[in-house]
Amino acid sequence: MIPPSRKDLKREYKEKPRVAGVFQIKNKVTGKLFLGSSLNIDGPLNAHKFMLSNGSHRNTTMQKDYKKFGEDAFSFDILATVVVMDIPGFNLENELEILEELWLDELQQEGEMGYNRNQKIRQV
Repeated sequence: MIPPSRKDLKREYKEKPRVAGVFQIKNKVTGKLFLGSSLNIDGPLNAHKFMLSNGSHRNTTMQKDYKKFGEDAFSFDILATVVVMDIPGFNLENELEILEELWLDELQQEGEMGYNRNQKIRQV
């Protein structure tokens, strides 16, 4: 069997459907959470992992805890994804906004309770 070429792998990646949803980064020691959402959830989730492991995350409180407790003290979880429906009037961004509000209300992880600085959790 011939392994796929680099060109084929790039094409497959570009054709792969993007998943919109809400994710959390959880400090398993303190219980603090960072909530995020994106129209392409894999990108920001991987970026957060990279920045934390690299020591360059812009959320200094979470970065300090990551350094203090280590990689194993953190989990990176997708909480919910938007189910794309083929119906007139379906709007992916509106559906994601509803999911964001539900999870923000459910977890209330702002301020001292979590790593989020405000309720705007949407990421590019």
